[in-house]
Amino acid sequence: MTSIVEDAHLPALDQDRRSEAGRDLQATLVELIDLSLLGKQLHWNISGRAFKPLHEHLDQLVDSWQNLADTVAERAVALGVGPDGQSGTVSAGSDIAPIAAGALDTDHALHELVPRLADVAERIRRRTDRLADSDLVSQDVLVEVLRELEKQLWMLRSSLPDGGGD
Repeated sequence: MTSIVEDAHLPALDQDRRSEAGRDLQATLVELIDLSLLGKQLHWNISGRAFKPLHEHLDQLVDSWQNLADTVAERAVALGVGPDGQSGTVSAGSDIAPIAAGALDTDHALHELVPRLADVAERIRRRTDRLADSDLVSQDVLVEVLRELEKQLWMLRSSLPDGGGD
């Protein structure tokens, strides 16, 4: 991320705190965009038991992840940090494991999605903890993201055939 505005228009944070918050926001942005791409990949390729509800649920998740990404990116801009959501940046910066291309049974798709979403939520939790000492407003944005992801995890785990047990 790069600086995009004059210091006079920035929140009252020093450059180090803005940079730290910007890094955590950028990492979260990349993961949310990657989740939305993963969600669409699953949406297009699932079949089997409970196809329609999962197909529609994946669209809702993708919309949510895109909206959360927008919130995160706008916070970065408010800090004077330019968010980067380009495909190359997402591909290079995301730690979300890819899924195999092609058709997936709905149960298998859930088993692929749940651990990836849980990993993202855990990384965001660590970022949220770090931001407690540097920028409470950016921390609050990540708390909002984490709250939504953990709610989604609960619902997805409840949809697993084994009730969410791994």
